[in-house]
Amino acid sequence: MSVVQRRRRPILLAGLVLLAGAMVALTATEQGAALRARTEPFFADLRRAPAAEAPLPAPRTAVEDGRTVVRLSPEERARAGLVTEVRRALPHRQELQAYGLVLDLARVTELTNAYLSAKAQLQQARARVEVSGSAARRAKTLGQYATPVQVETAEGTYQTDQAALMAAESQLRTLAATAQQEWGPVIGKAIVERAPTVTRLIERADFLMQVTLPPGESVGAAPGAAFAEVPPQSDRVALRFVSPATRTDPRIQGQSFYYLVSGESGLLPGMSTLAFLPSERTVTGVLVPEDAVVHGQGGTWVYRAVGAGAYVRHPIRSDPPMSDDAYVAEGLPDGTEIVLKGGQALLSEELKSQIRVAGDDDD
Repeated sequence: MSVVQRRRRPILLAGLVLLAGAMVALTATEQGAALRARTEPFFADLRRAPAAEAPLPAPRTAVEDGRTVVRLSPEERARAGLVTEVRRALPHRQELQAYGLVLDLARVTELTNAYLSAKAQLQQARARVEVSGSAARRAKTLGQYATPVQVETAEGTYQTDQAALMAAESQLRTLAATAQQEWGPVIGKAIVERAPTVTRLIERADFLMQVTLPPGESVGAAPGAAFAEVPPQSDRVALRFVSPATRTDPRIQGQSFYYLVSGESGLLPGMSTLAFLPSERTVTGVLVPEDAVVHGQGGTWVYRAVGAGAYVRHPIRSDPPMSDDAYVAEGLPDGTEIVLKGGQALLSEELKSQIRVAGDDDD
């Protein structure tokens, strides 16, 4: 093979490669054009169609007349567990909040036992006086058959027994007076007579509670029935009036009364608790149970309905009047629909809306 032939061979191979590449490119171009022709109508329709927008959830809160209104659908109200009730604005007998202390009854037991012992000693002293008195009278009637020593001895024994009888009577009177001074005429008399009231106290079937009103508060006559809260659940138990207290609670120094509470109430001697006494004062408003009250944003509130599924907050003062174990909400119209359960969910929804608004303002 000549030199010229050897030089032409690489040139020929390069030309063949270029020709093959051009044919492949031409084929690809033709296929791409055919594909574009087939798909162009589809993409054209997409370009002409308006872009679909995802529906936005309806806002649950809105500011109307300067107040935030929370609106929930029936399904949302069911999920939140909302319970409402239409309530009247009526006059209610106001309860006074007082402070209760379950007393230690060791002193009552001590006085009861001491009085019983003194009473037994008095009976013994009376018996001895009767015996020694009879002996002294017999000695005097014996005349010459009784020696002067026998007569003097009998008379001395009789006088000694009379003195012991007087001492026993004085001790019994002192204990009775002490019982009345320490516990008042009702409990004092019960101690003296060992009445069922004292027996139940000694057997711990009942406990004695001293209820003291705050300074400046008073009642003309102590209510026959009152209530006390049992911590920590704050359940109410009934109290039965006994008498005015003989002394005030030194920590409070207000008007004070004695009440009985059941030994099965959960209260024990030494425990302090809140107590509630009905007063003669009345206050007009809507009764709101404690469970319906919500706390937030530095205030105390209750939610009320202002339309179908619409609710707003109503303020309750920090020390609202109470009646029948409920707050008396003043300033609400008669027939207001109150949210009894689910108020916290409404408050959370309201606070979430405020957070979203604050976030939008930052943007």
